[in-house]
Amino acid sequence: MSLNPFTPPFSALPQTLPIFPLPGAIVLPGAELPLNIFEPRYLNMVDDAMGGQRLIGMIQPDPAADNDIDICRTGCAGRVTQYRETADCRIEIVLTGICRFDVVEEMSTTRGYRLTVPDWSRFSDDYVDHLGALEDRHALLMATLQAYFDARGLDADMKKLERLPVMRLVDSLSMVLPFEISEKQLLLETVDTEARYTSFMALLEGEFEVPDSATRH
Repeated sequence: MSLNPFTPPFSALPQTLPIFPLPGAIVLPGAELPLNIFEPRYLNMVDDAMGGQRLIGMIQPDPAADNDIDICRTGCAGRVTQYRETADCRIEIVLTGICRFDVVEEMSTTRGYRLTVPDWSRFSDDYVDHLGALEDRHALLMATLQAYFDARGLDADMKKLERLPVMRLVDSLSMVLPFEISEKQLLLETVDTEARYTSFMALLEGEFEVPDSATRH
């Protein structure tokens, strides 16, 4: 992740973190997630976050649970980097992913939203810049993406995607492609960069037949 002066250092990440449980919505370090906020409890959450480090934890409900209360073990904190109030009492924000976390416990709050104690320790590597990693895989990734889009009948601006580094492509598309909740969670929880790339490629290739002669990395 490329750091900027507004990003809190790893040692200064907070001991408590508000969370926004949302199925199918993940953010990864360095990637951006636009959100439309309108529920009173989440308006409170954004208001409180703006008074501090502007950090909100995105986390998915547990897909294996038979209720909408249980959440996955791991989420990712994003910093509010864009903020806009609308005339119809909504807030439009953009979260830029900072660092993933494991949930230790939840704390009580009077503001409606859920508050957690995060454990950041597994994800110190999120503060390392990986944008130059795996660039020798760029051509294979682009070919696989094209085959995936063709198989799913999806339109994509391939020229725009081609300009992005491999891991920026992997992380950004992990967020927006129509993967299952459990598949998105797998990508989110994978710490190692190459392992995340490999899992991402496997999900793409699951949508079409890979020729035996295809080059694998």
